[in-house]
Amino acid sequence: MTAQSLGIANDANDPRHLVLEEAAAAVSRVRRSSPMGFRRIGFEGGGGGFGQMPAKILHLVRRFDPAAPLLGRLGDLEVRLARNAAEVKAAQQLRYRVFYEEMNAQPSKLQKMTRRDRDSFDRYCDHLLVIDHARGGPILSRIVGTYRLMRGERAMLAGGFYTAQEFDIAPMLARHSGKRFLELGRSCVLKDYRGKRTVELLWQGIWAYVIAHDVDVLFGCASLAGTDPAMLAAPLGFLQTNAAAPEEWRVRALAHRGTFFADPPVDLDPRKALAVLPPLLKGYLRLGGYVGVGAVVDHQFGTTDVLIVLPRDRINPRYVGHYGADASRFAA
Repeated sequence: MTAQSLGIANDANDPRHLVLEEAAAAVSRVRRSSPMGFRRIGFEGGGGGFGQMPAKILHLVRRFDPAAPLLGRLGDLEVRLARNAAEVKAAQQLRYRVFYEEMNAQPSKLQKMTRRDRDSFDRYCDHLLVIDHARGGPILSRIVGTYRLMRGERAMLAGGFYTAQEFDIAPMLARHSGKRFLELGRSCVLKDYRGKRTVELLWQGIWAYVIAHDVDVLFGCASLAGTDPAMLAAPLGFLQTNAAAPEEWRVRALAHRGTFFADPPVDLDPRKALAVLPPLLKGYLRLGGYVGVGAVVDHQFGTTDVLIVLPRDRINPRYVGHYGADASRFAA
């Protein structure tokens, strides 16, 4: 991922400004396209500091807007939220194709039978989709990229954030109880679409969502390929040295799952370490993201995970300028 893949050039004649215009015009309507929101009400317990919500409101979990607004467009590609359960299913099938068939993650028997990457958090999340209309055929076959988004009020319904299975995020949530958190996860793009256009659309969709829901903090797991932390000492050491979170935003891997390093390798070559970081992780760092303490090996996915925390006020102004600090000014 290059800097350009995270922003849109400041050139009024650049056709990529369609992304800004489309997303900005949708901001006033995007609130209606996501599941019904709830204010934080301080339930305790459960993963990540939230407890289960009363059963009487669980029926509100599944709620789609069949006319969810477009958040951006580049040529035949567009980005928006899933409009129905069938589109969520298609996103899960896409994740299976990439994670399990291409990247050799280990599916459960149910996942292998259904050919879907599905978990209990999906029903509480919004699913951002990149759709290529040039592919033709039914809409479900045109989905080429996806990102899973879960706000704090939705995490209350789920009993916590997905990230809490690997990292102790409860202290961070408690320190910033008045802030709105957005968890990002399950990012996935078909191999033939992993260029800057698709990445730009995903980030534009996320940014429009952040503005629409007044999100203060973005966070989630980022993965490095491999399950031997010793072999990843260089990139992990680089992250610890150059992107460690201050105490205010520091999150540690769960003690029973994490691998911790006292010091980075003495022969650390920053250039080489940066070069081997995956594009998504580089992108978070360019935006101003922090990295938590420790890493967690995910044997199912064959990865080693680190936690990224990105306070909105930390986002590099250069990218805010590209995507629009106040996209509502374009709203129709």
